[in-house]
Amino acid sequence: MATTTPLPRSRTEPDGSAVIRVLSYNIRSMRDDTTALARVIHACAPDLVLVQEAPRFFRWRKKLARLAAASGQTILSGGATAAGPALLCSMRATVERTEDVLLPLTPGLHRRGLATAVVRFGAARLGVMSCHLSLQKDERYTQSGLLLDRLAAFAAPHALVGGDLNERPGGPTFTRLAAGLQDCWATAPWGTEYTSTPTDPHQRIDAIFATRGIEVLGCGVPYGHPGVTETDLRAATDHLPVLAALRVPAA
Repeated sequence: MATTTPLPRSRTEPDGSAVIRVLSYNIRSMRDDTTALARVIHACAPDLVLVQEAPRFFRWRKKLARLAAASGQTILSGGATAAGPALLCSMRATVERTEDVLLPLTPGLHRRGLATAVVRFGAARLGVMSCHLSLQKDERYTQSGLLLDRLAAFAAPHALVGGDLNERPGGPTFTRLAAGLQDCWATAPWGTEYTSTPTDPHQRIDAIFATRGIEVLGCGVPYGHPGVTETDLRAATDHLPVLAALRVPAA
C-alpha cells in the first residue's frame, strides 16, 4: 500500500551520496494551462524533470525556456532535437554531457527519440534519460531494447530513465524494462499509482526506472504533496506526473 508521508528533501550527504527528486511528466506540447503546469513542477521541487511531448515546432526553445524559468528549472537537453523528450534540471546539477538521440523511423508512424545526459550531484554521478515510446506494440518493444543499450552506454555507475511508455505493467515492454531495472513505484510506492487520465485515473503508463544501486525512497503521483492541487493536475496536461525521491551513492 502506498505511503503518503512527505518525500525526503533533496540534499547531499556527508559521504558524497545525494538524495534527489526526479519528476517525469508528459506535458502535451504545453497546449493546456501552462501556469498550472509550472505550479505543479515548482511545488514538486525536482532536481531533474524528465519531460515528454515538449514543444517541437514554432519557437519551441522559447516555450520550453519559459516553462523552465517559471518552474525553477533550466533546460538540460532535448525538445524538438529529440522528437519530444526533454530534460530540465535544477541548479544543483553539474552537467558532464548531453546527447539527443533519434530512434529509427518506421514509415507511417511518429518519430521517437531520447533526451539523455550524465550529471553529478555532490559525488553522486548518474546517467539520465527521458523517453516517449511508440503506440505500436512491436515498435515499442524494439525501442525498449535500444533504450537499454543507451543506458548501458552511459558508462556511469548509476542511471535512471523515465517517461510515457504507452503500456501498462505486465505488457512486454514494461516487463522488459522492469526485469533489468527497478520500477520505482513497485519498489517504494508513494502517493497514488495511476497516471492516465487526470480526470479518470485508471492506468499506469508513465514510470520511472532506476538501476539497482540506487535506493528508491518513494515514487508515485504527487496527490497530496504540498502545493500540488487536484485542480492544477487536471488543468496542466492530459497525464499525471510521477515524482520519485532517490538516494544515489557516491561514485
